[in-house]
Amino acid sequence: MAQNVIELVCHNKPTGRNPPHAAAERQFFQRGMLAKTNENQGVQRMESEQRKNAIRGAYHLTGSNNFYDGMITCSTFSGKAVCRVVWAMNRQECEDYLSKALSGIPEDFAGTMLEVPVGTGILTMPVYQTLPKADVTCLDYSPDMMGQAKEKAEKLNLTNVKFQQGDVGALPFADGQFDLVLSLNGFHAFPDKEAAYRETFRVLKPGGTFCGCFYVSGEHKRTDWMIRHVYEPTKFFTPPYETVDSLWKRLQGMYAQVNVGSLKSIAWFICRKAD
Repeated sequence: MAQNVIELVCHNKPTGRNPPHAAAERQFFQRGMLAKTNENQGVQRMESEQRKNAIRGAYHLTGSNNFYDGMITCSTFSGKAVCRVVWAMNRQECEDYLSKALSGIPEDFAGTMLEVPVGTGILTMPVYQTLPKADVTCLDYSPDMMGQAKEKAEKLNLTNVKFQQGDVGALPFADGQFDLVLSLNGFHAFPDKEAAYRETFRVLKPGGTFCGCFYVSGEHKRTDWMIRHVYEPTKFFTPPYETVDSLWKRLQGMYAQVNVGSLKSIAWFICRKAD
């Protein structure tokens, strides 16, 4: 799905004949602005590279659940096999969709964030290491998964991340408590998706951001077959599932600004709640 890009361009209107020194002043000003722009772009590139390195760093943080962590990061032999057979993806493609989903988090984010579900923390603990000013709450229904995430947080000495067991369908938080809600690879597993959409919306502040990614049907036949015949019987995934189009329509009906894209059978999204 195409993304919309909006460019704001400011034009200065001439107000009469410029004095003799105006051209020199304008040239000096333009040089200063160019230098400042280059400096800002350099900082942005550095921060972006830091985020990418954090994502790659997750691949070296596999914990006690080595198979799951290797699969979700496409970093181990068995994980790469699952990514290729089930998802028709390679490691670079896994990095790409994750990078898109995480791009909803500003590089200098310093607000309150909820991640649900946190899973084993393999994808996000390295990212939180780059956000020391953020106040992060990680929630998961599974004590085992959350325990593994805690291990990774402790290994990285994260002091700005806390953990809480709970159900996404009945979040134990106040209305508008978080500046940002992140959900990676969770909605396809939630048994009550309607409640999950309502609750993540409820706890998000006006003007806040909801971002993440999950499986969508109808994009790759082999993946859809594997989900129905392997993942559903083992209760890893729970129907019904969104399509790219239905996800777009749903989020458009809830949020003021919506950006949705997909890579194979994974859709990523970044939404802003109305002020």
